[in-house]
Amino acid sequence: MRSLLRRYWFRFDGIGPYDPLQRGCGVTAYSYEDALAILGQTVFKEQGVLAVAEVIEDVDIRTLDQGHAIPNMEAPVWRGVWYPKGHRRTW
Repeated sequence: MRSLLRRYWFRFDGIGPYDPLQRGCGVTAYSYEDALAILGQTVFKEQGVLAVAEVIEDVDIRTLDQGHAIPNMEAPVWRGVWYPKGHRRTW
């Protein structure tokens, strides 16, 4: 049986080299639209969601940066932002 939640990995246009989102952003959501809504309510609450440069649906977290992303992320099994840390919300 397939889970209702999906893991998304986003990269955005206009991210500077020292921005915490330079590596990307991980979100677990019901759909692509739900993931964008979560980003708009958390990571991009002040500025609005930046243009998406790339998205990987159902990302395998084993493919992410083992030296930085993996040790600095929340558990990706619940709905919400799991990378970068600090944007977790209780729904």
